[in-house]
Amino acid sequence: MTIPFWCLFAGVLLPYVWFAFAAPWRAAQFGQALNSRAPRLQDSELAGRAARAQGAHYNSLEALAYFAPAVIVAHLTHASASWSARLALLFVACRVAHGLAYLADRQPLRTAFFAVGLLSSLALFVLSACA
Repeated sequence: MTIPFWCLFAGVLLPYVWFAFAAPWRAAQFGQALNSRAPRLQDSELAGRAARAQGAHYNSLEALAYFAPAVIVAHLTHASASWSARLALLFVACRVAHGLAYLADRQPLRTAFFAVGLLSSLALFVLSACA
């Protein structure tokens, strides 16, 4: 498996890492674990670090919508393997840093890491177009 595909695998796991933070904070806030019958109803009532962890979870899921196709297209077009690997690793590093900044309530850093991660995905598409 190539480095970009390993990075895609890491990207798929990241939302669940952030959810692992959200779950105990949600339980502490509500005095119970996740409401498994209607879990999203609780989301609007989350506050503080529980809300931020849930936000990191959702944002990580959303980021897959542009990263996964970028990795696949780069692979299918035989884009530069070394640049594809660098950009995919940059994406994962930014997504980890984004989640940590989200949990720490460091909004300007969160935005910066989001932007660099997005740009790395877009760069994968550009790399594919040039292949």
